[in-house]
Amino acid sequence: MSIFVPNGKAQREQMLGVIGVEKFEDLLSPIPESVRLKKELNLPSPASEIELVKEFNGFAEQNTSAKLVCFRGAGAYDHYIPAAIDNILTRSEFLTAYTPYQAEVSQGTLQAIFEYQTMISRLTGCDAANACMYDGASAVAEAALMAIRATRKKRILVAGSLNPRTIDVIHTYMDNGDFQINEVPFNEKGLIDLDAAEQLAEGGVAALVLQYPNYFGSIEDVQAAADLVHKFKGLLIVAADPIALGVIEAPGNMGADVVVGEGQPMGVAMSYGGPYVGFMATNTKYLRKMPGRIVGRTEDRAGNPGYVLTLQTREQHIKRAKATSNICSNQALMALANVIYLTLTGETGFADIAQQNWHKSHYLNDKLLEIDGVTDVFDTPFCREFVINLPVSAVDAAIALEEDGYLAGLPIPGLGEGAMMLTATEKRTKEEIDGFVDAIKKHIQGVM
Repeated sequence: MSIFVPNGKAQREQMLGVIGVEKFEDLLSPIPESVRLKKELNLPSPASEIELVKEFNGFAEQNTSAKLVCFRGAGAYDHYIPAAIDNILTRSEFLTAYTPYQAEVSQGTLQAIFEYQTMISRLTGCDAANACMYDGASAVAEAALMAIRATRKKRILVAGSLNPRTIDVIHTYMDNGDFQINEVPFNEKGLIDLDAAEQLAEGGVAALVLQYPNYFGSIEDVQAAADLVHKFKGLLIVAADPIALGVIEAPGNMGADVVVGEGQPMGVAMSYGGPYVGFMATNTKYLRKMPGRIVGRTEDRAGNPGYVLTLQTREQHIKRAKATSNICSNQALMALANVIYLTLTGETGFADIAQQNWHKSHYLNDKLLEIDGVTDVFDTPFCREFVINLPVSAVDAAIALEEDGYLAGLPIPGLGEGAMMLTATEKRTKEEIDGFVDAIKKHIQGVM
């Protein structure tokens, strides 16, 4: 597919002729004169392609963060993306495809979604997954609404150790409705306070929303949380890090009713925040409460395998009153990136990537703790993200380290002036980690 599709004078005249007008301005006749722009747009003069490319390359050069060695996570991770992913994604049959309304005609798209659902189900330990969501945060909010539909209760509990941006999205979804959100505090170990959760669950709740590993990287006790919320007839919703699931137990195997998360770490670029792709999986009991679409595999009359939309829950397809969501144009292209990524890595390769993230993050943590004045904020097992306390301002440190070529961890002022959350993915080398640690040590010594 060309990145530039030219329309010359002849083509424009041909199109206008087909429409039945003489010039472009004739198309503007329905717009009242009073609201039309009476002056030229404030745009630069036309430029050649060479000039435009040079100008935009100059803009790109200003994106210094793209050149920094990244030790920041908090929801967007600097993972290696195999070259095959972009090569396949940019094929025109995938890149230009919209939501398949006559779905069975799009067998290739349906098969890709079916494979995606299968992989997500196996990764999360659930019976079934849908055809993906917009992003991880909205997937959590949709799961909360799903729990409300399933239990007919209007109150949910949200762990304070959940990503703050995700909590904001839940409020965006639910604050204008007849719903109640109670936040459960986290304890001194950075884990959800289950005693507080039990007290808040009195009277019944639709769901408890938990992150695994949580926002601080600490590994929550999913089974204990499941036992607690099930006692009050509610559902356990787990927002899981897919890469972490390569080394820790799947939430669906520990009592989670709905497992959601962000698929960005699996072959999707950070892209300054999107587009991303959310995943959602659940068990058979709640299958018809799940938003989005589900693709199934069947056979035609000749016995050949075929793929169909098994479940559609959008208001456009069924009675509005029975719709579970307006999720429609899902992020199927990004879901395809997940499929290609998981296919290329395979089970062994995926587990190896997860182990590299685990070991490199722990190596980084150990080296930082060797610096005088640096301590852990939470004394608890973590997966690949962790929070340290610097003896200097974390914000100032992050700014200084950027000048040294590093995108440092995320400062978390709510945990203290020196609190910084870091991670190290499989892309980080020992030399990069050691260099980053030396840069932090130099900054601390310079300040103190």
